[in-house]
Amino acid sequence: MDITQQGYVRTDLTTDGVAHIIFYHPNHNSLPGKLLGELVAAFEAAGGNPAAKVVVLRSAEHKTFCAGASFDELADIQDFDTSLKFFSGFGNIINAMRTCPKIVIGRIHGKAVGGGVGLAAATDFCMASQWASVRLSELAVGFGPFVIGPAVERKVGPAAFAQMTLNPSEWFTAEWAKSKNLFQEVFDTAEQLDAYITHFTRNLCSYSPEALAELKKTFWQGTEHWNSLLAERAAISGRLALSEFTKNAIAAFKTR
Repeated sequence: MDITQQGYVRTDLTTDGVAHIIFYHPNHNSLPGKLLGELVAAFEAAGGNPAAKVVVLRSAEHKTFCAGASFDELADIQDFDTSLKFFSGFGNIINAMRTCPKIVIGRIHGKAVGGGVGLAAATDFCMASQWASVRLSELAVGFGPFVIGPAVERKVGPAAFAQMTLNPSEWFTAEWAKSKNLFQEVFDTAEQLDAYITHFTRNLCSYSPEALAELKKTFWQGTEHWNSLLAERAAISGRLALSEFTKNAIAAFKTR
């Protein structure tokens, strides 16, 4: 089977109303277009399910939370329309998380790269283990974090976003990410992380669903134009990803 068609997205709904949206890909939990589309569908379903009171985004156990865009898929793209569709997938999932009427909690247990950082930034409240270093690697392969940029910059601010973007080979620690508000809590172990998520989501589920939905709207005020903004950003990435620089950089990366 083509590796870009592997992996899964599933939703586990607990009896107390927590919808755990879980994604997995054998290549470090990377995100091919197939999984991006399935994540969008999962958030839309959870948002419309009255039994789901809170959503937790997590990846299946692996030392990496998410390696970002699938280089296997990106390397095979030869035309702009296909490239645009691929990068639009990241805009679609960010918008799906943004417009989901339920509070979205992020569980970042390990390293997050590129689009994985974007997923963390698109949550409403994000918690991590000490192993959850973050990196925006896009510039090193010829484009930039254009699509996920608005979500990341919204959390960490312009200066920290520029620092990450212009240092694509540098890992920033989970504590650094907490200091910049990408993460709200950082724990020593995954067990402690999970225990606190259980505690936190149990409390959220006891609150008024209507109040939580209204709070969600206020959290994201000022982002109503993101449907068009992220589409424009996807076009920039889609064009740059077809460059000879990017093709050579991705080929070199895959031979490591």
